Amino acid sequence: MTAGSEEHEPLISSSVDNQRVTYNNSPQDTSPNDSPRGSAGEVTLAIPQPRSYGAIGGAEKVTYTWADINAFATEDRSRNRKFWNFWRGSNNRMFQQRKQLLRNVNGAAYPGELLALMGSSGAGKTTLLNTLTFRTPSGVMSSGTRALNGQPATPEAMAALSAYVQQQDLFIGTLTVKEHLIFQALVRMDRHIPYAQRMRRVQEVISELALTKCQNTVIGIPGRLKGISGGEMKRLSFASEVLTDPPLMFCDEPTSGLDSFMAQNVIQVLSGLAKKGKTIVCTIHQPSSELYAMFDKLLIMAEGRVAFLGSPDQATEFFRDLGAACPANYNPADHYIQLLAGVPGREETTRHTIDTVCTAFARSEIGCKLAAEAENALYHERKIASGWVESPWSSSLTGRSPRSPYKASWCAQFRAVLWRSWLSVTKEPMLIKVRFLQTIMVALLIGVIYFGQELDQDGVMNINGAIFMFLTNMTFQNIFAVINVFCSELPIFIREHHSGMYRADVYFLSKTLAEAPVFATIPLVFTTIAYYMIGLNPSPERFFIASGLAALITNVATSFGYLISCASSSVSMAASVGPPIIIPFMLFGGFFLNSGSVPPYLGWISYLSWFRYGNEALLVNQWSGVESIACTRENFTCPASGDVVLTTLSFSEKDFTMDVVNMVLLFIGFRLLAYFALLWRTRRGK
Repeated sequence: MTAGSEEHEPLISSSVDNQRVTYNNSPQDTSPNDSPRGSAGEVTLAIPQPRSYGAIGGAEKVTYTWADINAFATEDRSRNRKFWNFWRGSNNRMFQQRKQLLRNVNGAAYPGELLALMGSSGAGKTTLLNTLTFRTPSGVMSSGTRALNGQPATPEAMAALSAYVQQQDLFIGTLTVKEHLIFQALVRMDRHIPYAQRMRRVQEVISELALTKCQNTVIGIPGRLKGISGGEMKRLSFASEVLTDPPLMFCDEPTSGLDSFMAQNVIQVLSGLAKKGKTIVCTIHQPSSELYAMFDKLLIMAEGRVAFLGSPDQATEFFRDLGAACPANYNPADHYIQLLAGVPGREETTRHTIDTVCTAFARSEIGCKLAAEAENALYHERKIASGWVESPWSSSLTGRSPRSPYKASWCAQFRAVLWRSWLSVTKEPMLIKVRFLQTIMVALLIGVIYFGQELDQDGVMNINGAIFMFLTNMTFQNIFAVINVFCSELPIFIREHHSGMYRADVYFLSKTLAEAPVFATIPLVFTTIAYYMIGLNPSPERFFIASGLAALITNVATSFGYLISCASSSVSMAASVGPPIIIPFMLFGGFFLNSGSVPPYLGWISYLSWFRYGNEALLVNQWSGVESIACTRENFTCPASGDVVLTTLSFSEKDFTMDVVNMVLLFIGFRLLAYFALLWRTRRGK
C-alpha cells in the first residue's frame, strides 16, 4: 500500500461527497424535551417570572445557543528574544503566533436536558466551556455569538442566570457542610430574601442532594483533618451552586478523581437537576457506558470542531450511517473518542476522518437546524447592536444595578464573612492551642533564664537583653503565625470574589478582625508570665504600659506578616521571603547597632523598623525614673541611673510618644499595603 493511498483511507469507508444528509431526524421523532424549541430557525422566549429566591433574574427556563465560536491561543515570541528587541516598540507583535483552538462551533443546550461535552484530550472541551461562561483565560482570544433564550448573552446576564461548578473543590475545611451552605446562602441569595427563607432553602438543598447524614460533619483538610468523602464533597459543590436555583448550570469534569460508584452518583444528581427543568452543560472525559446512557445530549468535539450534537440514540444512528457503527457490547463513548483521536504516525488519516465526520454532521438535518438557530441569534445581536431594540439583559433582570456584581449588601457581606472567619479561627487547633502553648513555654523559658534581675551593672545588660528578646519573640512568633493566612486561602478567595460573593475589602477586614482577639491576648499572656519573673520595673502602671506596648508591637508585626502573605504566591515563598526582610529591621533596633551610629545612607531603614521604636519605648518604660543603679564591680563602667542607660543607647524619654505614634502609623501603613497587595492579586487572578 502506497503512502498516497493510505492518506485517503480513513477509518470511515465512505467519502465526504456522498455524505450530505445521512441522518434522518424528522420533527415527529423529537423527544418531549424538544417541543419548546420549535422548528428550525425559531427560538422560544421564556417570559421572566418572579422566583422565590430572586438571585437568578427570574427566568424560569433558559435555552442557551452559541454560534461561530472561535478561539485562538496566542504566544508572543518577542518575549523570548534579547533585551534590545524591546526598543523596537510595537513591531515586536509581528512575532505573535496564533493557534486555533475552536473552529466555528455551533450548539445549543435546552431546558430539562443534560448536555455532555466529550472528546479526546486537546479536543477543545474545556476551552469551549470557558468561552461559553465568559471565563476565557489570559492568552486565549475568543469570538462568536452566545444567546440566552434567543437574545445575545452578556457576562452580567450569565453571572445572574447561571452557576459554574469547577473541577477543583475548594472549601474552608474546618467548617461543617451546613455551616458552609449557610454562608453561601447569606452572600449568594438576593438581599431582600428573609433569613428564615434562606435557612429553609439550605435544608431543601441538603435534602435534595442527599447531604443530610453529613450536614454536621466538617468538610476536612487533606492530610490534616479528616472530613467528608470525595462524592459528598462534589455534591456539596453542586449544593453551593443550586442554592439560588439557577436555570443554567455548567460543570467542569464533575467525575474527575471519583470511583465508578461515586461518579455514577454525581451524574445521577445532575440528571435529577436537569429533569426539574434546568439546562445543564458539563465536560466529561471518557465516561463509562452507564454514565453515557444517562446523558440526554452529547456534544462530541474533535480538534476544536463539532463532530456530533444530539442524543445517544441519534449518535448511534449517525455513526452507523457513516460506516463507523459502534461494535456490540462496547462502550460507545470510548468508540467515538478513539475514532476521532489522533493516532501517532497516522495524522493525515485521522485528520481526514475528523473532517469527514464534522462535514457530514454540518450537512445533516441537526447541523442545519443548529445553523438556522445560530442565524437567528446573530440576527437578534445585530438588531441590538444597531439600536433597533433594547437588550432584555438589563438591570431589571437582576433587580440591582448592573455595575455591582454583588447580591448582598456590604454590611451583609461583612457579617457573613466575619462569622465564617471567626468559625475558622476558633476551630483551627493550630491557631489557638499550639500558639498559646508556645507563648507560655517561651515566656517561662525567658523568665527562668533572666529570673530575678537586680538593678546593678550586670542587671542592666541582662534586662536590656531580656527586653530585646521580648521584642524579638513577639515579632517572629506572630509574623510566622499569619504568614500563610492569605496564601493558603488565596485560591478560595479569588474564586469567591470573582463569583460576586463578597468584596476584597470585606474579606480583608473580616479576616483581620477575626484574628484580632488572639493577637491582643497573646502579648498579655506573655507579659503577665515573664514581666515579674525577670524583675522588670515593678510599678503597676509600668506593667500595663509594657503590656500595651507588647500588644502594639504584636499587631505591627502581624500587619507586616499580612503584607508578606498577601504579596506572596505561595506559603513556601512567603516563608522564604520573610526572614531576609525582617533581619535588617532587627539589626537597626538599637541592640546590635547603636542608634546614634547608623550610617546616613541606611537611616531610612531604621525609620521603618518597629524594632527600633518598640525597643526604645520598652526601655524608656523600664529605665525612666530609675535614680540609682548599684555598682558592684570596680574598674568597670557603671551607669549611675536610668537616664545614663538610655543616653548610652542613644535613646531619649522625649521620643516615647513619637515611638508609639510611629508604631501606630506602621500598623496602619502595613495593613493598607497588605490590602493593596491583595487587590493586586485579585486583578492578576482574573
